[in-house]
Order: sequence, then structure tokens, then C-alpha cells
Amino acid sequence: MEKQTKEKTEKKTEKEKAESISIIRILGTDIPENMAVYSGLTRIKGISWAFSNALCNLLNIDKKRKMSTLNEKEHEQIISFIKSPELPEWLLNRRKDIVTGKNVHLITTDLDIQRDFDIRRLKTIKSYRGWRHALGLPVRGQRTRSHFRKGGALGVTKGKAREAMKSTAGKEKGKKEKKK
Repeated sequence: MEKQTKEKTEKKTEKEKAESISIIRILGTDIPENMAVYSGLTRIKGISWAFSNALCNLLNIDKKRKMSTLNEKEHEQIISFIKSPELPEWLLNRRKDIVTGKNVHLITTDLDIQRDFDIRRLKTIKSYRGWRHALGLPVRGQRTRSHFRKGGALGVTKGKAREAMKSTAGKEKGKKEKKK
């Protein structure tokens, strides 16, 4: 009896170990250990597939290696490269910044904050794109006839609302007939 319970607990712990996937944290982003370096780095906001490929090639890291096989030195190399990449300017995500005029690569929250500042700037100078952002309409020339009908649309009503409208309309007709 005791042997069976020990075997069951051993099997459970083995299953739990297999199911529990530990994660690696790089620049505030959780990356599963069983992912390849090439695809794992794309989990970080602001890092594209091309950037990840360039990083792996320049740091001589095998793209197919698992994230769990990276040592501390390689982690530090990856982090320092991401913070200050030495890549051609066409591979960076913020070229010729409006304020500084420099080519930089933004990641994680910096990317979100800068995008919000850009949208706010467009709204304050009242450009066409700023107006479109303010009104919640598509900015890049997409069609609006059949898409982007969220929010204030009144044309389509649901079944219950339709029935309620019919019942109130019927009551109003009855009141008008009684008055005559």
C-alpha cells in the first residue's frame, strides 16, 4: 500500500516538473526556457524577427539554441546589444527622431510612451492624422464604408432591443387611438 502511494507521488512530481515551464526574464519580458533564442527574443516588444536575426548573427549565438542554455555572459551581451545596437539605420525602429534627430531603437515601455507622445503631438498641431486619431477613425487610408463601425453605430439593434421597440411602439399606437 505504501509503495503504491510513493509511486503515485513520484509520478506526480515528474509530471509536474515536465509541465512546469520555467521562464527567463530579459528586459522585463518573460520568455519560456524551451523557446529558441531567435523566436524567444521576438517576445520582447520592439524586437522584430530581422533584429533578432541580426543579434544572433553578430553575437555568434546559434538561433536554434534554447533560451535555457544561455549563460550569464550571453544574457549580458544580449541586453547590452539591445540597449545600444550597432546596426544599419534601416533596421532601427526610430530613425531621425523629431526631438533629437538621432537614430535610436526603442523597446518595451519606451516604445509605447514615444508612440503616445507622437499621437499627442499630431493632435496638438491638428494635422489630418491627428484629427483621425482624435475621432477614432482609421489613420492610414483604410476604407470606412464597411469597417470601423464600432462604438456609436445606431443602425443595427439586437433582438431584445428590437422587441422592446416594437412593444413600446404598439402601446403608443393604442394610446393615440383611445384619444381619438
